[in-house]
Amino acid sequence: MNAPHSPVGAPLIAPRPMPEAMLDALRTRFGAQCSNARAVREQHGRDESPFDAPPPDAVVFCESNEDVMDAVKIAASHRVPVIPFGVGSSLEGHLLAVQGGLSLDLGRMNRILRLNPEDLTVTVQAGITRTQLNNEIRHSGLFFPIDPGADATLGGMCATRASGTNAVRYGTMRENVLGLGVVNAQGEWLRTGTRARKSSAGYDLTRLFVGSEGTLGVMTEITLKLYPLPEAVSAAVCQFPSVDAAVQTTIALIQMGVPIARCELLDANAVRAVNRHDKLTLAEVPMLLMEFHGSPAGVAEQARTVQELAADHGGLDFEWASTPEERTRLWTARHHAYFAALQTRPGCRAVTTDTCVPISRLAECITATVEEADAAGLPYFIVGHVGDGNFHVGYLIDPQLPAERALAEDLNQKLVARALAMEGTCSGEHGVGLHKMGFLVDEAGPAAVGLMRQIKHALDPDNIMNPGKIFSW
Repeated sequence: MNAPHSPVGAPLIAPRPMPEAMLDALRTRFGAQCSNARAVREQHGRDESPFDAPPPDAVVFCESNEDVMDAVKIAASHRVPVIPFGVGSSLEGHLLAVQGGLSLDLGRMNRILRLNPEDLTVTVQAGITRTQLNNEIRHSGLFFPIDPGADATLGGMCATRASGTNAVRYGTMRENVLGLGVVNAQGEWLRTGTRARKSSAGYDLTRLFVGSEGTLGVMTEITLKLYPLPEAVSAAVCQFPSVDAAVQTTIALIQMGVPIARCELLDANAVRAVNRHDKLTLAEVPMLLMEFHGSPAGVAEQARTVQELAADHGGLDFEWASTPEERTRLWTARHHAYFAALQTRPGCRAVTTDTCVPISRLAECITATVEEADAAGLPYFIVGHVGDGNFHVGYLIDPQLPAERALAEDLNQKLVARALAMEGTCSGEHGVGLHKMGFLVDEAGPAAVGLMRQIKHALDPDNIMNPGKIFSW
């Protein structure tokens, strides 16, 4: 198993500082939309990863496709890196300027460009967040289901091929993006895909860019699938005597084909954290938080089936959240789990894992992971989109104690090795970024990573698009 890459210490390659001539060109073209103020640069030089890196040399706040094209052209002429920025919620160091360069903030590009309710599609700018999109299309009776937890931008979600709590029913970003508008490394704007639900025309460039983490181009427009708001929605909490019992219940309901919309695991540590953070009174034992979508009769049938399966594995009676307010409170608490856990150890940072395994191996993988974490004695919490075999461990480390960081990375390495041995993956949804570069080689093999590198060289010969991420140049 290769050691995970860390930008702490020696950078991947030497930084490429921004020449004064480039900064002058940016100021001339963008005026107040360009800033090299230290506070602005530092805001765009950190995310939710445990890594530290110098901030970018400048930030441009883009407001149109033309802004992105011109900024990339200026950077390309000086061979200076370009790093797309959404809201800064990355967990793997995707937006860190490890070689310096220009941060492109797409947050002002947040409009709906075209809503086609009759086709169940919408085209948006990349800077719109998932919450904003759903609020603005609610009147149409449709919604976009991909929910990674953080209120991320749709561009960032495309870049990392995000999924989240609804993926067990609605799929990931990979299945829900129909087309893209992309600015390439030469500053040209190109369109991939159409609004049609399928196509056999040429290479699937949309899938190439989705999950590319900003290393092949800057996504500026996205065409998405939408879904009708379900007629009935019900959520339930079920407590279990152990994590294994909760996971065994999940495996049974997936193997039976129950069309559950959400199935989230929280271990006792995570429940304890959200109780404190959101002032809840949930029993502090492992639990599943589930949601059912469909007709009233269909939802009732799903719920009965899952209750019977849970009872077979020691699950306690369901606690139902049938009103929108109750459901919102529960899911808000789930989405706060990461930050709630951080507050249990003030000043800490989280080293997070992101493995996904075939559903039949999930209980085995989580049980071994819990045993290792308990033996190590490092504070941790577990949450997981267990309906699709994806779970996360957050190891809470003191950033002033290198030994704790090393211990967390060692536990992560063992977990990834276990997942790969089970024919799983090192990243179910967070992406590779800086953290999983070595793991990608272990998973895909040198030949496959070499092919990825050839694609990168062909599309970005000067290595200006978010360099130092996914694999080395």
